[in-house]
Amino acid sequence: MKLLKTLILLFFTSVLTTGLFAQSNIKSFNFKKGEILDILLLTTKSGTEKDYEKYRKTAFPIAFKKTYKPLPGFNIKETTQGNIQPSSFILGKWNDLKNREQFIAEIEGVVPDFHLQRRNIWSLFNLTYYEIQKDISFKIDKNKYNVATSYWKKDATSFKKFTELWLQKSKSKGGKNILQLSNGKSPIGYYHNPDLLVITQWDSKEDFDTFYKENLAMNHKGVLHVNQFILN
Repeated sequence: MKLLKTLILLFFTSVLTTGLFAQSNIKSFNFKKGEILDILLLTTKSGTEKDYEKYRKTAFPIAFKKTYKPLPGFNIKETTQGNIQPSSFILGKWNDLKNREQFIAEIEGVVPDFHLQRRNIWSLFNLTYYEIQKDISFKIDKNKYNVATSYWKKDATSFKKFTELWLQKSKSKGGKNILQLSNGKSPIGYYHNPDLLVITQWDSKEDFDTFYKENLAMNHKGVLHVNQFILN
């Protein structure tokens, strides 16, 4: 009987641990209308720990005063399309557009070497921020295969047809549209402002690869440029 109780306890402990681990890999995000979502693509230089500590002490307090809140980020496992290879996909939040843009406009007056600090720490620093148009909530499950795709348009009519077909094909192949964004802004010096950004979740790499082959074969005449990253 004692052995049976021990085995039962071990079983439930294992189930609970597995459940907690799974939950820790699910990142939840909630935005109210008017809030700002930052998306940063970063590659950090090696040996910049002291530089980052200075940046954290000088720039972050100003950002926090302007309502900035860091959010969970993701490593970039692979670049599947495009000409840049960032290592991190970072998210952040601001209360409103006013605070977001005041920070950009005023930070050099408080931290004169702000942009130099960034160049010293990151070899790639691309930023797009979006004003959220309605209340949204989304989750990114790191146990799944998550893909972030950014498109720039060449021709509006052809691009609209392309993106509509892209979304239809991804859905038919098992992709789940987690987040879809447009009308972003990028500060001078940090440009990465796609006409469409989509985060798609797949049950497996194999499912994505099936779609990926069809995607590459699509008519891209309305597309000016694309970047696509596997998030981890």
